[in-house]
Amino acid sequence: MAKPLRFRRAIGGWNVGRVRSALYADLDANIGATMRRPWFEQPSGYEARRFEMDNGDVALFCWASDGDGGYWLGNTETPQTLWRTDKYGFDEVPYPVARWAQRELLAQLREEEPWLEPYDHLAWFFLPVFLSKDGRESTRTFFRDHAAGFPDAARDEALQFYEDVLSTGVLDDDRHETAGKLGTPDHVDLVRMRAAMAELNAVRLLVDAGYDLDPEHEVSTGHSLDFRVERDGEVSLVEVTRPSPPARRNANTPTAAVRETAATKAEGQLEKHGGGATLFVDCSSFVDDDWAAVRGERPDVGHHPAVVYRVRPSGHVEGYTKGSVPVDLPDSFADVSTTATR
Repeated sequence: MAKPLRFRRAIGGWNVGRVRSALYADLDANIGATMRRPWFEQPSGYEARRFEMDNGDVALFCWASDGDGGYWLGNTETPQTLWRTDKYGFDEVPYPVARWAQRELLAQLREEEPWLEPYDHLAWFFLPVFLSKDGRESTRTFFRDHAAGFPDAARDEALQFYEDVLSTGVLDDDRHETAGKLGTPDHVDLVRMRAAMAELNAVRLLVDAGYDLDPEHEVSTGHSLDFRVERDGEVSLVEVTRPSPPARRNANTPTAAVRETAATKAEGQLEKHGGGATLFVDCSSFVDDDWAAVRGERPDVGHHPAVVYRVRPSGHVEGYTKGSVPVDLPDSFADVSTTATR
């Protein structure tokens, strides 16, 4: 499976003739291609071309006017000349190159998916998968037709929820890794994709509670926990898990789904860590009736401290805690620990 979009660094001097013979000719011979000037002004100090393939793939190439190499980015096959070149993320190439490439691809994305037009930060954040080679259809479908993983929710409400989360900028520096967790499969993998969005739900709770976040925090055991959070000099660690709805797993009840998923995390990553982390159990994939069962029974999850909750795209969140939770929850969190089942 191809990975999220990354640049390839092409060394040496380039000119239009070499681009035509070494890149365009290869693409055109194999899959059919058109080479044209880019839609937007090329980055200062570079010349650029855009390649549009007959099968809908696209690629960009810009090369330095002073002969100091070039940068290739595309969701198509790689021309043979570039097979052994090194790969770089958007934040690892010169800013003018990254900015130009993203303008080109975002304009194309909005043209192909006009429903993304109001959600600038979401489109930018997930661009590496929305324009990936294998996953461009599946990832767009997940947001467009599955409300980004929220059950029984309107698409626009769900997209606005994540636009609000991402526009805080708190995950910008970790964009490639976080967006990449959606995967780039050629089909919609709801389990994996919903699990990836669970981290963004947790970010919403933590940011609303006033915490600064350090995602993918490496701990002494050599693995990483989802977040190191800090507020007023107090530091905590948070790990997130998201049970799948009962119909999508062996567990035949909502409470069993919660227990089993949390136990897997508690007996694995958290056990190796040796304690001290708060487990966030995100039940946002559950429909109303399934969540009502969990809310009423409030099952233990095999790890303390823990927070079990369900987020809705309206921003409403309710849940319960187990153990002494060192992480403060936002004012929007409705604690159901003492309420009767409705």
